[in-house]
Amino acid sequence: MTVSFDNARMMSTPAQHTIEAQAFWVAEPGSGVLRGERVQAPADDEVLVKASYSSISRGTESLVFNGRVPPSEYQRMRAPFQSGDFPGPLKYGYASVGRVIDGDPSLVGQRVFCLFPHQSHYTVPASAVIPLPDPVPSERAVLAANLETALNGLWDSGASAGDRVSVVGGGVVGALLAWLGGQLPGAEVTLIDINPERRALADALGVNFALPDQACGDQDVVVHTSASASGLNTALSLAAFEARVVEMSWFGAGRPEVALGEAFHARRLQLVSSQVGQLPADRRARWDCRRRLAKAISLLEDPALDALISGESPFVELPTVMARLSQGPKDALCHRIRYPD
Repeated sequence: MTVSFDNARMMSTPAQHTIEAQAFWVAEPGSGVLRGERVQAPADDEVLVKASYSSISRGTESLVFNGRVPPSEYQRMRAPFQSGDFPGPLKYGYASVGRVIDGDPSLVGQRVFCLFPHQSHYTVPASAVIPLPDPVPSERAVLAANLETALNGLWDSGASAGDRVSVVGGGVVGALLAWLGGQLPGAEVTLIDINPERRALADALGVNFALPDQACGDQDVVVHTSASASGLNTALSLAAFEARVVEMSWFGAGRPEVALGEAFHARRLQLVSSQVGQLPADRRARWDCRRRLAKAISLLEDPALDALISGESPFVELPTVMARLSQGPKDALCHRIRYPD
């Protein structure tokens, strides 16, 4: 499917003070479209952002696109600036990079990240955007939300210097978490995936790689990100006595079969969840979500992270691209969306 549209433009009627933009909507499960949006001019405490790039969070957005968010999670799974409701029509996404073109004078002209859906222009509170440090290119900044999730997962894992750490699942979040773990002094970090081509990614990120049947056990910390029952069972099998296994995958309406028999109890394993919607309990007194996101953005200075960008498409092709990526191509990592100048 090909959708054409004109660049956003100011409406000519002074009384309206709106901008005509374009946004991606899930019209119904399995079908996406670009729709016109009228965006209000910013008030004193707001900013108007012109998007440069966004990215597709393949795990969550595939579930949303395919209508696989269970009704029990409709409220908890709402994105910060979501429009519409599950299962659709709705506007969803949370990785937008752009430039402030109007509003708060202290931010006009700055490159910013915002947890906003795929849309060419948008007005948000000034507090909703975070300026990008000069060394972080806009093209790489689309990884910010994924890196924030990975940072939260590393905190939840309790991994520390010198630990043996395995990450099962070489998608974007898993690879980012392995990269973060690799910064711990003396840590032995292994990225585990069924796709042997992920070895090159692990090499680029400076961590070890193993196929599931070649992975070493006796791990101090194991993190699972593959969103598959087999991956979770692999994670459990690798954990050492009283080790922590962190489940970061979200299965939506799925109900994976988990091997909680065998040696699970004898090894006194901890199986804990990690979800970026909440900060770990031991950090809530000092951290908030804005501080965590700002820290994640600052960590994006490393050019090695460009290995996580596996493709780029123009915004006009997003409906077709989303449909294709939602079917789970094995080689796709972060797919970047480019907006018109």
